[in-house]
This record gives sequence, structure tokens and C-alpha cells, in this order.
Amino acid sequence: MENTKIIDAQELKNLKVDLTRFLMVYKFGLDEMNTKIHILRQEFEHIHDYNPIENVKSRLKSPESIFKKVYRKRCGFSIPSIKENIKDIAGIRITCSFISDIYKISEMLQKQGDVKVIDCKDYIKNPKPNGYKSLHLILEIPVFMSDRVEHTYVEVQIRTIAMDFWASLEHKIYYKYNKEVPKNLLAELKEAADTVSQLDSKMESIHIEMNKVKEADNLSENLHELIISNEKFRIPYEFLTTHLSLGGIKNEA
Repeated sequence: MENTKIIDAQELKNLKVDLTRFLMVYKFGLDEMNTKIHILRQEFEHIHDYNPIENVKSRLKSPESIFKKVYRKRCGFSIPSIKENIKDIAGIRITCSFISDIYKISEMLQKQGDVKVIDCKDYIKNPKPNGYKSLHLILEIPVFMSDRVEHTYVEVQIRTIAMDFWASLEHKIYYKYNKEVPKNLLAELKEAADTVSQLDSKMESIHIEMNKVKEADNLSENLHELIISNEKFRIPYEFLTTHLSLGGIKNEA
């Protein structure tokens, strides 16, 4: 890790210009990842009749914000050092209705052929001490420029609506108190996080039961349609009713 050094105003100005150009690549990386997410969203809406993605937000850190993080991490004010040590310059937040949707989206993104998983932190199975929950992915994707390929980091956070609401409230409280939050508020935040966790678990149970009912209804409808459409194929009715069940075609001995 590089040691920090004092730089004058002109060096800082030049670095800011270089960083602005550097950030263009991250902007393109965000565009690439947003396109991938948009395609998945459209596919689910039109083909699967269900969309696990409720909302998508993206952001690009400002040069000032990057400088502050470089100073905190003490990793050196250079473009190569910034790229290596700060991997959340480009960020996307995906909110879902259910916990299972989080892992479904994560798996689909990680399976993309041109996506490389750099890091995965599961704060859902292993929440932070304050109660924070979310799934964090650091993904590396190629950005094809006119004369080169830039491999760019994008941080993707995936969480439920309830988790996102809690995280937003926690952020506002920490900002208001300049990170010196009274102990009683910290305790209430932790209690709220536990309540959110219980809510997500309950909603997940309801979601599973709804899917069971939906699958049973779909299989029943498909069997009914097959029987009605049997005029063309002349399959014996006894075969349909005996060998087709809600669980699918039965195996012959």
C-alpha cells in the first residue's frame, strides 16, 4: 500500500482532471451493468410473468468523495492506487420484495459470461452488529473503448424493500448526529432491524405458499387445456387422467 503524501494545489487540480476522465470509464461500466439488469427485468416481466426486481438506483462517486475515501484509507493519491483500493466508485442498488429474490438476482448476475466476481459479502446471513442487512457484490466487467478494453469494478448492493428502508433511516440518523448517535437511538435502530428481519421472514413464508398455490393452479390449467385440445391427437382420456397428475407425468414401471 502506498504512503500518502502532501500535494500542492496544482497537482490536486491536475489529478482532479485526470480523475474526471478516469470516472468516464466507470460511468460506462454503470451503463453496461444497468443494461444487463434491464434485460433481466424485461425478461421476467414478459416471459416469466413475475419480476423479482422492484427498483434499481445507480450512482457514481464524485472526485471529492473519492478524495475523502483515499484520505481515510491512506492508499495514495494516484489513479492506479485509487483503482486498486477503491472498488465502490460505481455503485448500483437493487431492491427486491423477497429475500429469495436477492439470491436469484445475484446468481443471474454472477453467471453472466463477461462478469467476474471479485468479492461477495453476505450481510443477510451475517448481519453487521448494528443490524444492517444487504448482499454486496464487487463485480468486474469489461468496457470496450475505441482503442482498448477497460476492466471496471462495479459494486452491486441487493436488498429487500424493508432492508432498504432501514438502511436509509440509519444513514439519515448517522448524518444528523455526525456519526455520534446516542446509545438509546442505536438500541432502537437495532430493535427496528430485528423487526425488519422478522417481517422479511414472514413475507418470504407467504411468498413460498403463494408459489405453491400458483404452481398447482398452473398445472391444473395445463392439464385441462391438454384434455380440451386432445381432439387433434386422440390420446385416450384414461391415459391423460391416469398418467398426468399435478406433479407431472408418472413414470411407468
